[in-house]
Amino acid sequence: MLSELGTLDLIVLIAVLFGAIAIGVFSGRSNRDSEAFLVGGRNLPWWAILGSIVATETSTATVLSLPGDAYAGTGFRWLQFTMGLILGRIVVVKFLLPIYFRGSQTTTSKAPQEPDTRPIFTAYQTLEERLGKATQMATSLLFLITRNLGDGLRLYLAAIVLQTLLGWSMPQCVVVMGLVTMAYTAIGGLRSVIWNDCVQFVIYMIGGIAAVIVLARLVPGGYEAIWGFAHETGRLTVFDFSWDLSKPLNFWGGLFGGAVLTIGTHGTDQIMVQRYLSARSERDAGRAVLLSAFVVMLQFTLFLWIGVSLACFFANSTTVPPDAADQVFAFFIVNLFPQNVGLIGLMLAAILAAAMSTLSSSLSASASALLNDFYLPFLKQSNRPTPSDRMQLRTTQAMTIAFGVLQMVIAVWASHWDQTVVTSALKIAGFAAGLLLGVFALGLFSPGIHQRSVLIGAAAGLVVLTLLSFVIKNESGEAMVAWTYLAAIGATTTFVTAKASERITQ
Repeated sequence: MLSELGTLDLIVLIAVLFGAIAIGVFSGRSNRDSEAFLVGGRNLPWWAILGSIVATETSTATVLSLPGDAYAGTGFRWLQFTMGLILGRIVVVKFLLPIYFRGSQTTTSKAPQEPDTRPIFTAYQTLEERLGKATQMATSLLFLITRNLGDGLRLYLAAIVLQTLLGWSMPQCVVVMGLVTMAYTAIGGLRSVIWNDCVQFVIYMIGGIAAVIVLARLVPGGYEAIWGFAHETGRLTVFDFSWDLSKPLNFWGGLFGGAVLTIGTHGTDQIMVQRYLSARSERDAGRAVLLSAFVVMLQFTLFLWIGVSLACFFANSTTVPPDAADQVFAFFIVNLFPQNVGLIGLMLAAILAAAMSTLSSSLSASASALLNDFYLPFLKQSNRPTPSDRMQLRTTQAMTIAFGVLQMVIAVWASHWDQTVVTSALKIAGFAAGLLLGVFALGLFSPGIHQRSVLIGAAAGLVVLTLLSFVIKNESGEAMVAWTYLAAIGATTTFVTAKASERITQ
């Protein structure tokens, strides 16, 4: 609990929270318009964008659940999934980045631009020209609903961890994480988000390395003993070439499913596209996207090794670990890490950092989508004057705060749900990657297709994914199709159904 933390641990934890706000204040000094706020002036270095991409896709689940999976016996099979991440990112760089950078660069003229000549700010603006305004608004709305529902629930799950570690009440945990994240995002904009992401990436990686060192010192025989234990128990296994659609951690699910999922999450999701648009050039954005896959692979390796080390430690210890595998790492941090040397505070900060990096990205991306896909087009359609740069900036900041409050409300509300409901809601939020990918594929390969057909296709994709996830079960009561395949199935169903609808109605 917080009262039991040593002074140095407490100082480290508080420093991380106030440091995030300080970065936001410092970054906010250069925000004079919505472009600076939403895409960082389009001049951020590629390596900072790379760090932000990795930190954004790293949640509390990565920090705690990956070690839990390796501890339970899956070994290094998760690395098969990272191979799919590399393949998927290659497709994103080859086919989708050129679309986003077509017309996304700012002009050298200082003259204000008209709404219809503004550079691209969201992934969904590219769909208006190819598929129509209704499709653009529908996809942006799908993003806003699923992103804020999903991240509100992720905030709740991160708060559970914080509650366990610090002993605070659930609302207190939600409010602390929500307010700190909201503050540095609303003040500093995307520039603050990206620089905070980089700092948070360094924090949780240092925390992970510290955990590896501590575990090696606690296990008799050190690294050699852990390696021998991993070999004897089969935890060094990486590849599983069995063909089973209900199992996510095999080669086919990792490579094919991971690739398609990545194309959806990193190619069509505003939370990532916003980062690409902040790069100095398409080449810089592509470099950040591709190299981030290899960094994720190294990151996965680190946290999986922690899980293997935990299994070895508890196999040679009289200490009884929790029954739930994903709670073992948190239990180890609180009860077995060296006291009052800053390491416990560092690990708590690492868990907070992983949560806040995802949430801040969500708030910034949501504000950008609402402003550019709905608010400004509404003003234009209503023949109302376009707000000044400063007014757009203030409006975007207000939207950021509003989404932060919404996610906090969802998190507190979720604390009254059954855990199964939370899991189901998160799974539904994850459907968006496949549906959006199907729509973008239509925009790429069938521009001009009727918007009615596109929406029918997306609706069919949603129905199929819902049936596969919640209705169609095997004899054991489990879903017959693993989550790694859902994005591919959703995208394919959306694309094929839309094309079939178009042929029928012609």
